[in-house]
Amino acid sequence: MKHLMRNRANPHIRELLAQSGLSVSKLIQPIFVVEGLSGKEEIPGLIGNHRLGISEALSQIEKDLNNGVRHFMLFCVPANKGITPDPGAGMVARIKQHFGKDIHLWVDTCLCSSSPHGHCCLFHDKEGEIDLGATLNALSSYAKSYAEAGADGVAPSDMIDGRVAAIRAQLDKSGFRNIPIMSYSTKFASAFYGPFRAAADSSPGFGDRRQYQIDVRNRSDALNASVRCANEGADLLMLKPGMTSIDLLKPISQKTNIPIGVYQVSGEYASLALLAREGLTDFNRALLETWHVFQRAGAQYIVTYGARKGRDLGIALT
Repeated sequence: MKHLMRNRANPHIRELLAQSGLSVSKLIQPIFVVEGLSGKEEIPGLIGNHRLGISEALSQIEKDLNNGVRHFMLFCVPANKGITPDPGAGMVARIKQHFGKDIHLWVDTCLCSSSPHGHCCLFHDKEGEIDLGATLNALSSYAKSYAEAGADGVAPSDMIDGRVAAIRAQLDKSGFRNIPIMSYSTKFASAFYGPFRAAADSSPGFGDRRQYQIDVRNRSDALNASVRCANEGADLLMLKPGMTSIDLLKPISQKTNIPIGVYQVSGEYASLALLAREGLTDFNRALLETWHVFQRAGAQYIVTYGARKGRDLGIALT
């Protein structure tokens, strides 16, 4: 049985998924918190975004909150590589203890920042063969730890078969039936992730991610991936990269009838900054245009590195 009430559980998620015009409440701000970091570090290409220590992250979220942002996508970057039961759970707890119900904290749920090899999965001893069972167990453990720490939602981004079902089962078993899953349901093996990988310390140590992410040429695979996540119990679906997946918004929505959004990924955002730096566009105007196009195409929410600029660009708060 589909648990529809997860998407009605609090005012923040109700505003995120309201079928209305573009507003700041429909924008999700990514934030990178680095374990043990003191201060902040620039992220090449992502103007207005930094890798943050926990104290700086709390200050930044406070500023964003004052600018109308309510939804955050947290990327926990551990100090040391290694699969542990609760990577980043302490960061989640600090943020939620500080802000409580004032924000809705989504936590990206993946292994890439913590695995020694930078991949989104674990492998058998045989090089290149994914250990599906171990991967699903680790992802489920991460999701449970984040929920126990106070996360308002989890967002699996690995594209491994069965991960939504495994996470849903673990959350339900552990008493977290009301924690929604925002699945990166159609995620391509894209060339537009470069700045993110620098921010999250997640570049693969060998090979690439084409074994589990979607080939950009394959429409049917892209559609089937989101349908799979919907069938496994995802509450929200997400396409990534946003602009190069825009043709898929409507057909996936029609096939699943589940709220769907887009991730305006680091390379897409950084390309606007580069154009502006060369005097070839107005950054704010171009950024706002992309948001309107995403919504016109059917996105109910947008993950964007510029969410904190929404009110300055004239977007209504709700």
